[in-house]
Amino acid sequence: MLVKWIRCTVTDRRGFERGQRKWAGLPGEPGFRGQGGGWSRGRQGVAHVFAFWESRSFYDSFMARSHDRLAAAQTGTYTDARVTLFDHRFDVKTGFEPRFSDADVVRVAHTRVREGRLEHFALMQEKVWNPAMAGSPGMIRGLFGEAPGREFLVLSMWRAAAEHGKYRQERVERLSLRAQTEADVEALTGDVVDLEPSWTV
Repeated sequence: MLVKWIRCTVTDRRGFERGQRKWAGLPGEPGFRGQGGGWSRGRQGVAHVFAFWESRSFYDSFMARSHDRLAAAQTGTYTDARVTLFDHRFDVKTGFEPRFSDADVVRVAHTRVREGRLEHFALMQEKVWNPAMAGSPGMIRGLFGEAPGREFLVLSMWRAAAEHGKYRQERVERLSLRAQTEADVEALTGDVVDLEPSWTV
């Protein structure tokens, strides 16, 4: 599965949200699996959108045919758009599905990993971080994805922001030590996204 992560700074909120509804045409596209998103909790006016495709070839075909027509409705409503494509490597918890209807919050962690540490980083994600997240009340599902250039994405869906907050405070420091995160990670950014139900396709 291919995961597309779009971040942008919205300059015309009403126009952007109106345009966001045009993506309701996506389910007819071959290989499309789901899309959702919302507003950054920590950064004013920053929107995140996550789209899921069965494979790169289905995605490329969509980009060549229908994308520009659907995207036209949002032209001029945002700046600083950044798009990254990740290949799904494994699930966090089990049976990831690109559904947003049962989640309130998405946590996104974007990591650049040091040269020579990729395998260790992925192993620690599987053996240390995944079980900790999977055992957290309120964590519904998630995935671990990889992009060229030693970039990784951990996307987790939570029933409520308060549940995610508990997980972070109690455990992250201890888990970081165990996973030797500092030795693996060159750069780490993250965000907590309040999902907008009307953006779910």
